[in-house]
Amino acid sequence: MKNQLLFLLALTVLFSSCRKDEEGVIEGPDLNDVYGPFEVVSSLEPSQSNVDYAAGEDVYFTCELSKVIDWQLTITGQTSGAEKIINGTTKFLDFESATWDGSTTYFPMFKAEDCDVMLTFSGESDTLYTIVTIDQPKTNSGFVIADFETGWNPNWTTFIQSGAGMNFNILTTPPAPQKTSYYNMEGTVNWDWLTGLVDFNASAYGSTTIPLSDNGDNLYFNVIVFGAPGVPNGEFNSRILFRFDEDENEDGSFNANNEDQWGFEQIIQWEGWKLITFKYSDLEGSGNGGNIHNPDKLNKVSVLHLADPSSGHAKSGIDYLIFTEDAPLQP
Repeated sequence: MKNQLLFLLALTVLFSSCRKDEEGVIEGPDLNDVYGPFEVVSSLEPSQSNVDYAAGEDVYFTCELSKVIDWQLTITGQTSGAEKIINGTTKFLDFESATWDGSTTYFPMFKAEDCDVMLTFSGESDTLYTIVTIDQPKTNSGFVIADFETGWNPNWTTFIQSGAGMNFNILTTPPAPQKTSYYNMEGTVNWDWLTGLVDFNASAYGSTTIPLSDNGDNLYFNVIVFGAPGVPNGEFNSRILFRFDEDENEDGSFNANNEDQWGFEQIIQWEGWKLITFKYSDLEGSGNGGNIHNPDKLNKVSVLHLADPSSGHAKSGIDYLIFTEDAPLQP
């Protein structure tokens, strides 16, 4: 009898442990949220029709769906052609899943403009639309070395080889990734890797050193680079060397014998504009000044356009050279 009572007690405990805490509550996702028919319950709406990113505002989008689904929000500037992509897998679009901070996925950057907003769904033909107006585009914190919007600074210096089809100039076409202007670098030099260079000297900013943080682990260099196939071979044959000269003794100039020079070389293998960013402390160089990264003693930033002498015509471009702290640029 005792064994029978213990057995019945065990069954009672087991049965109790298998019961739900609340009657009618099913653990796990609702099957209708996964396998049910797709419908738009409430349409796509912005949290505000106008947004001033320069004043710190953001905009988010709301929409309710009948089930959880993969969706894509595509925001396109009517004037700039800039594009922002936001993806999610939810039943609701809301502040957490669909906030736009004014940043860009595909260049150029957004301007003060009307933007078309389109919401599409994986495997479904439904497409929802709305419009948001940017009163002022987002601003980026950091020290701008150059964005070429005010022309050529007389304290920048340049060297251009006497090759064929040399074009080292500030241009506006194709469209710049930021505002309206960028620096073009192209030409054919069949005797040297260097086609031309530009030096952004600290004197252009009113000092013997560029005003930056002394923490190379917390400082990022950012630049938007244009890539294009070479002529006539149709291959990508451009590369850019970014060079950073430090004035360790702060005498107003760089001496390679006893001061640090750092560099980063980027081989260009893409067409169009692309953001390049790297941490200052990750730069490699000569280390003749103690081999310590001292961005607060930076005297000059140089950009050298290089191409294999046998490769023919080479072309690239640069825009929006900016140092940022704490994180890379979010354009």
